[in-house]
Amino acid sequence: MARGLGELESTIMDRIWSYRKPLSVREVLEDLRRERSIAYTTVMTVMDNLHTKGLLRREAVGRAYVYEAVSSKEAYTADLMRDSLARSGNQAATLVHFLERLTPEEASALESALQVFPPKGK
Repeated sequence: MARGLGELESTIMDRIWSYRKPLSVREVLEDLRRERSIAYTTVMTVMDNLHTKGLLRREAVGRAYVYEAVSSKEAYTADLMRDSLARSGNQAATLVHFLERLTPEEASALESALQVFPPKGK
């Protein structure tokens, strides 16, 4: 089951997803420090927590770890959407409400996605 992320977890995951390569805590820290003051140990703890949650994999390199995302941001978001749908109680009604709220751009993206991956027949 996918879990929502806290603010700092989300920020760190966004950085890792944007780089698309393994990153050390130091590299993520330096990136974050462009926008805020934050301690190395805070970033290290959050990245360790993301590893424990299964969102990051890590590999020892020397005395430190490098981390990379287990899946893409899009795959993670899709998991969140599926989990929400599964918990909704009435999936058909939930989907109707979701579709009612789509912007024209989102509706177009959905149409394009369905062309690539059409719904399975019964």
